[in-house]
Amino acid sequence: MSQILLIGSCEPFSGKSALVLGISKKLLEQGKKIRVGKPLATCIELTNLPSMTYEGLIDDDVKFIGTTLNLPEENLIPSVGLLDNISAEKRITNKDLSPGKGFEQIEALVNDDFDGLNILEAAGSLNEGMIYGLSLPQLAKHLNAKVLIVNLWEDSKSVDALLDAKEQLGDHFAGAILNAVIPEQVEKIKNKIIPSLQEMNIKVFGVMPKSPLLRSVTVGELIRRLDAKVICCPEKEQLLVETLSIGAMGVNSAMEFFRRRRNMAVVTGAERTDIQLAALEASTQCLILTGLGEPLLQLIHRAEELEVPILKVDLDTLASVEIIEQAFGHVRIHESIKASYAVQLVQEHVNLKNILETIDFPCNFSNKC
Repeated sequence: MSQILLIGSCEPFSGKSALVLGISKKLLEQGKKIRVGKPLATCIELTNLPSMTYEGLIDDDVKFIGTTLNLPEENLIPSVGLLDNISAEKRITNKDLSPGKGFEQIEALVNDDFDGLNILEAAGSLNEGMIYGLSLPQLAKHLNAKVLIVNLWEDSKSVDALLDAKEQLGDHFAGAILNAVIPEQVEKIKNKIIPSLQEMNIKVFGVMPKSPLLRSVTVGELIRRLDAKVICCPEKEQLLVETLSIGAMGVNSAMEFFRRRRNMAVVTGAERTDIQLAALEASTQCLILTGLGEPLLQLIHRAEELEVPILKVDLDTLASVEIIEQAFGHVRIHESIKASYAVQLVQEHVNLKNILETIDFPCNFSNKC
């Protein structure tokens, strides 16, 4: 009989995949066996979409974790549904809210002879997936599994979400990880907030600080979201953008501002060659030019020398900035540098020993991990 740990969250992009990756990596290092999966797929390449039965469908997050950790294919648990508008509409039309026959594969995980831990990542929120019979509370009940909640922390009001999760999950609620905490607030939360939460029967297994790297977005993702034309350095799509700057000030002010930023995307008007050249001499990962006009050859040559992509968009500056800001913190961990940092973050700030003891999974860790 194998064990299941469900990883859930109260809102999307809370850090579930990072946690799955970090826990899995540590267990493998300790000689334990793991299988990973997402019962409800939320991220797939549509070009490879199988039939509406979704037989053998592996979520892209699961594929990435499998590749990163060199897991055998049989240790990647197929999804039994896909979160998309087409299948949702079909279920509403058919008045079908059951998990379907494919869910038998997930239920079978409980009773097979796998002597390891099955780590399943739920959909984005507590309620997401109800139309498929695959919401987090439904999964916990059907599988009789413990749930670890990754909760984004803004301030003390973030406890509301944890209280709601605890009430909905009941005895299946194992505890929480507080994620994206402002680094300066970590010690205060550990010393003041966590003891109070524990008295409210909410175990907190870790406090992970906010990471600009994990919130970053690739140049390629910005190209896709902005529908941008790539003027130079198309091979640099994997560069990571951590911050956004708007080049709308005088060049002297801009140079001083740019020096204080790192790994920027700089959005500025196509006519502002002075700002563009100043940005190239700072920590700039890409230039995004808006408005009419084309960049000067002098700028293109300098960008090519420094290997900084230049993107041209049809949108105005304000619209471009809104799209870019929406991207930060809302992209998948599908880059190796992010994966390595996520593993490090989890192993430094999460008490895996306590998590495994709570779910009665045998471990021989000496302390936190």
